[in-house]
Amino acid sequence: MEVSKHTPGTFCWVELATTDQNAAKTFYGELFGWSVNDLPMGPDSSYTMFQLNGKDVAAAYQQMPDQISQGIPPNWLSYVAVESADEVAKAITAADGQLIMEPFDVFDAGRMAVAQDPTGAFFAIWQAGKNCGVGIKNENNAMCWQELTTRDVEAAKTFYATVFGWKTVTRDGGPMPYTEIDLNGQPFGGMLKMTAEWGEIPSHWMVYFAVADCDASVQKAESLGGKTCVPPTDIPNTGRFAVLQDPQNAFFSIIKLDQV
Repeated sequence: MEVSKHTPGTFCWVELATTDQNAAKTFYGELFGWSVNDLPMGPDSSYTMFQLNGKDVAAAYQQMPDQISQGIPPNWLSYVAVESADEVAKAITAADGQLIMEPFDVFDAGRMAVAQDPTGAFFAIWQAGKNCGVGIKNENNAMCWQELTTRDVEAAKTFYATVFGWKTVTRDGGPMPYTEIDLNGQPFGGMLKMTAEWGEIPSHWMVYFAVADCDASVQKAESLGGKTCVPPTDIPNTGRFAVLQDPQNAFFSIIKLDQV
């Protein structure tokens, strides 16, 4: 589905922070068929726009030395579309979230901020200027779902409902309860409670990319130097998914949706 505007309160962008930008371009380009458009950020750096059919689908940048020295691992960051970054930033702090980066302009592309919810998961907000976010979503090789894995689902539900107006429905039919997120009746993400088996992994947002064949994509990722964390697994009435790590150890998920 091509997109020219994102509904405020829904996810609009995903961005990879990596220790090897060139390697990431090769890995994701081969895995998803993405082309690359590098935008200069200075004399020695660039911001990589990943594209599918000429439309932006994700981005990547090289982590700064201070990020690496602080122990921040390579990661995918999910952005939520907002009408006013400044107003939503105030709402985040009022709801017991934390601003990691105060609102700032990204040239004429838009205005953003980076935040952490009360359960510890990081996310960003995006007030569109000339760039609305991804131009394709919910089709193969593009983002299709975001999932919060947290130790306190109830606190997360309260926070995101307050800040973004999300509605949630928790279903108990599977091996563990799963909370589905929707806005205006359109589901676009979920929440999952971490158990003791997760160990010390912090709360986090996971991005899912749709694929035509989950098993073939896992094999492709492994051939490119990626790792399989959760092997291809069926979700009844939904699809078949897997959790992967790229060669620089950033986590992401893929899913063959039944309806795609």
